[in-house]
Amino acid sequence: MKVSGILRHVMAEEPTTSVLAELARRFCDCLERRDYDAALSFFDLNPVWDMSEMGMGIFEGRVPVRGLLEDWNGSYDEWEIELENLLDVGNGVVYAAVTERARPTGSTGRVQLRYAAVVLFAENLIAHAKTYPGIEEARAAAERLARERADG
Repeated sequence: MKVSGILRHVMAEEPTTSVLAELARRFCDCLERRDYDAALSFFDLNPVWDMSEMGMGIFEGRVPVRGLLEDWNGSYDEWEIELENLLDVGNGVVYAAVTERARPTGSTGRVQLRYAAVVLFAENLIAHAKTYPGIEEARAAAERLARERADG
């Protein structure tokens, strides 16, 4: 059964209905539809997506970020993203724990990846995102970034 195209939102902790959390949710909806133009509209003019913790480098600018998004799920016949936990931790910082499930092109096998992202918004647009393989590490980084932004 094909499961691509289904975005499930499971809130493991306190639910959030903030504008930024909703923007993050809508961004994921666009990714799951593979609508890269719409997904890119959630980013500011010079976004940065830091994948260095995942061994993939840093992508700076709209064109490289779009390339990352297309390459990331473009090699799968089926691809879905589940937001396990989505929290607006304050001061423009959103934390997301994510599980992706996919079937690589031409394969009957399936893959799964669990990770977390810290997303920094500026004027309701994604300015910076950093992806972490460690869920707790990302949560701590998000809380630290929110405190730093509050302090000044």
